[in-house]
Amino acid sequence: MTAVKPIIDQALTEWPEKIEAVIFDMDGLLLDTERVYKKVMQELCAEWGHEMSHEMFAAFVGIPQCENAPIYHKFFGKDFDVETYETVLVERAHDEMAKGIPLKHGAKELVSALDNRKVPIAVATSTGASAHDHLKSADLHHHFDTIVTRLDVSQGKPHPEPFLTAAERLNVNPTQCLAFEDSHNGVRSASAAGIATVMVPDMLDPTDEIADMCVAIVPSLLHFKAELDHFFG
Repeated sequence: MTAVKPIIDQALTEWPEKIEAVIFDMDGLLLDTERVYKKVMQELCAEWGHEMSHEMFAAFVGIPQCENAPIYHKFFGKDFDVETYETVLVERAHDEMAKGIPLKHGAKELVSALDNRKVPIAVATSTGASAHDHLKSADLHHHFDTIVTRLDVSQGKPHPEPFLTAAERLNVNPTQCLAFEDSHNGVRSASAAGIATVMVPDMLDPTDEIADMCVAIVPSLLHFKAELDHFFG
């Protein structure tokens, strides 16, 4: 087994002096849902006579569904029937996820370990009401002190409101929180909230801009679990 390199040795910038709470993104970070969405979107696009390239799919990552229309119109033209397409997309994606939602590597281990240590933890996601069902299906929901969905805020990521709302609900100053994100807009959101951010890349690799906003970039959540004694010892 390859040894896990301590993330404190990989720091891109300084860590907070003390971490009081942890806030997680959901899709692509805790749950391996992005690959489900990509598969369904590619299949449905093909049925509609279009091709869903990786470049196009990447444009949707970290974006609330209510803000997707301009992306479809950019790639498929202004006459593309976004409402009908997304109605079918959501139905099919939910059918796929009803078969079981796979967890990202280290998600269960890290969330459980933080909960056992009584560290306040939250989710801040661009997904709407279905976020609760997905987390319950993955047997993670009960670990979190609060879950902030797209329906709980007026402005979604990359605006900082989702993370600021989560920190407020946890009654913790954002500067004393740590955020985990996989998307560029998620990193922008957490960073704009003043929260130290660790990126765990999923469908998107970090750019120089995104790396500058992070305290660390690691392959999986398991890397942070290995360092819990350092941060919460």
